[in-house]
Amino acid sequence: MASTEDLTVVVPTRDAAPLLPGCLDSVRRNGPGALVVVDGRSQDDSVGIAHEYGATVLSDDGLGLPAARLRGAEAAQTRYLALVDADVVLPDGSLAALLDELVADRWDALQAGLLSVSGPGYWGQALVHHHRTGRSRRWFGLVATVLERNTLLSLGFDDRFRSGEDIDLRWRMRAAGCRAGVSEHTTVIHRFAGDDLAFAHDQFLADGAGLGRMVRTRGARGLRLVGLPAAAAARGMAMSLAEGEARWIPYYWEFARYNYRGMARALREAAGP
Repeated sequence: MASTEDLTVVVPTRDAAPLLPGCLDSVRRNGPGALVVVDGRSQDDSVGIAHEYGATVLSDDGLGLPAARLRGAEAAQTRYLALVDADVVLPDGSLAALLDELVADRWDALQAGLLSVSGPGYWGQALVHHHRTGRSRRWFGLVATVLERNTLLSLGFDDRFRSGEDIDLRWRMRAAGCRAGVSEHTTVIHRFAGDDLAFAHDQFLADGAGLGRMVRTRGARGLRLVGLPAAAAARGMAMSLAEGEARWIPYYWEFARYNYRGMARALREAAGP
């Protein structure tokens, strides 16, 4: 089996000081060969915290999350990578378990299952409910993902994506014949940094913008994504009513409304002035 000594953890961060100690402490307990933090010009103490945990600290020069992940991969010297977002906490032994599963089952990229948690506010709790019950929980992403370094370097990221790059990468991996999935055996903790309406709106706008970029870059193939927020909202509302949890309905309304706002913005960017 592969060893975590042959794995570099790459953590992109931007103004993540409240979350970063919990993430980096959990990474250190999992014993990777190296830790690289790629900072997005943080205005808080994210860089100082990363240094305290012995990380190699790089900058993404303001180019965003996909560029940060790629710079971390380029700096790594190990065969394997783990892309771990700053809002993730890795249970002890989870990194080794995820790497073992990647190798034993011949995945090209494997994300851990996510157990989402939040503060007590309505919008954070609604985000948690959606993430735990929605179909997207089985969709491959890059929140806590292991893969071979050369796989990521060969595929890279599309420079047109500042969000939605996980969907784009998933589609390109499928086209290249790669196997990417979500572990059914290893779960990590995914923490929402906020639990108010403004935080939820930011999440929805980013998700919608990613879908909009997929539509504009995939043409006719991407058009099916236009109906995704409406379908997810309708499913969530129906489940909420069936389970006697009508309090989640306002969440799903805002989810759909702001996803489409984000999508419209991304499509307008493509159209130009």
